[in-house]
Amino acid sequence: MESTASDPPVVLFVDDEPSILSALRRLFRPQGYRILLAESGAAGLDLLRKENVDLVVSDMRMPEMDGATLLEKVREGWPAVGRILLTGYADIGSTVAAINRGQIHRYVAKPWDDRELVLCVQDGLERRRLEQENKALLRLTREQNDQLQTLNTSLTERVKARTAELEQVNAMLETSFAQVQENFLLSINVFAGLVELRSSGLAGYSRQVADLARRTARRMNGGAMLEEDVYIAGLLHEIGKIGFPDSLLRKPLSAMSSDEVALYRRHTLHGEAALLPLARLQRVARFVRNHHERIDGKGFPDGVSGEAVPLGAQILSVSSDYHSAQSGRLSLKRYSPAEAQALIRGGAGTRYEIAVVEAFELALGDEPTDKPQDRELQAHEVMPGMVLSRDLLSPQGTLLLAAGFVFDVRVVKQLREFAGREGVRLRIFVKLADEGHP
Repeated sequence: MESTASDPPVVLFVDDEPSILSALRRLFRPQGYRILLAESGAAGLDLLRKENVDLVVSDMRMPEMDGATLLEKVREGWPAVGRILLTGYADIGSTVAAINRGQIHRYVAKPWDDRELVLCVQDGLERRRLEQENKALLRLTREQNDQLQTLNTSLTERVKARTAELEQVNAMLETSFAQVQENFLLSINVFAGLVELRSSGLAGYSRQVADLARRTARRMNGGAMLEEDVYIAGLLHEIGKIGFPDSLLRKPLSAMSSDEVALYRRHTLHGEAALLPLARLQRVARFVRNHHERIDGKGFPDGVSGEAVPLGAQILSVSSDYHSAQSGRLSLKRYSPAEAQALIRGGAGTRYEIAVVEAFELALGDEPTDKPQDRELQAHEVMPGMVLSRDLLSPQGTLLLAAGFVFDVRVVKQLREFAGREGVRLRIFVKLADEGHP
C-alpha cells in the first residue's frame, strides 16, 4: 500500500548495533519522520513486507547479511524505495560493489556528520516524493488520455451522425425549396393563362414572350436571376390589362382613340401595383412598369431614357413587341416573324439598346429545331403512369397541366371528361419512355 501525501515519511534504519540505532532515532525524531529500526537484514526485510517504507538506511557491515546484499534485495522487491548505505573508509571496495549491485542512491561515510546525514536523508525522501508524484501524474495522464480518446471517438461518431443528419436536412430543404419554386412558377403560369382568357391573339402568347425574354437574357450573360425574373415578367407583363373592358382588350393599339390610349398606357402602372405586395417580385414589378420605356426617352409611363431603362425591361420590351406585332396587338396588320424581326431591328439605338437587339436576334436562333422524343395522343388514349412531355394548354392558351406531370387515374378521368364536355381536341404529348407502349 502506498503512503498518501498527508502521511509522514517512513525511514527504516538497519544496523546490528543497538546503540547506533538509538543514536539514529534521536537524530531523526525531531524531523517529523516515522522511524523504524531493525538489527539485521532479515528483520529489515520483514518490516518492508509489513510497512510502507519510503527510505532504507543500512549499515554496510552486519553479520549474516551485509548492507550491500540487503539493499540489493530491497531494489529487487521494492524498487521505488530509496536506498542509502552507511560505510567505513575501509569498506570502499564493498561500497562500489553495493552501488553496482543494489543501485543505492547515496552512501555516507562513518563516522557520519549529523548535518550531512540529515540532508542526505531529506534528499532521498524528496527524490522518493518526486518519483511518486511523477508516477501519479503519469497514471493520471494515461487515464486522461484514455478518457480523451474515448471522448474523441464518441465525438467523432457524434459529428458523423450530426453531419449525416444535417446533410439529410439540407437535402430535404433543397428538395422542399425546389418544390416551392416549381409550384411558384406553376402558379404564375396558371395565372398568366387566366389573364389570357380575356384577351385575343395567339394562344400561349405570354409564355412565348417569357421564353424569348429568357433566351435573350441568357445570350446577354445576365445570370440565372435575370433569366428567371424576365421570364416571370414575360408571363405577367399584361396583368395590368385585366381590368380593361373587352372592347379595349381586343383592339390593336393603332386603332385606339386618344382616351383609350391614355387608359392603355396605365396598364404598366396597374401591373406594377399588382405585383409589388410580393417581395420576390419587386424587380419583376419594375420590369413590368418599364417595358414600354425607350432609351430615347419617348416611352411611357415615366419617359426615362438611356441607362435609366432597366436591362430586364428592355429585354422584355423586344420580346413582347416581337410577339405583339405577330398577334395583332400593335396594329390591324399581323406581321410575319421576319417582318416582326425587322421591326425590332429598326428600333435599335432608339427604342432598345443595340446590344439587346443583337442578343434578341441570336436568341431567335436558339429555338429548338428538333422535336422532343415524345408522342402526341388524344385524351382517350392517355393512360395512368404516362408523363407529360410538354405543357398542356387549352385551346385558349390556358395552362392545364405542366410538363413533367405524371398522370394518375383521377386526372385521366377528368381530362377525358373535359375533352368530351367541351368538344375540344387537346394536344397531349407524353414521353415515349414513360408511355408504357412500344
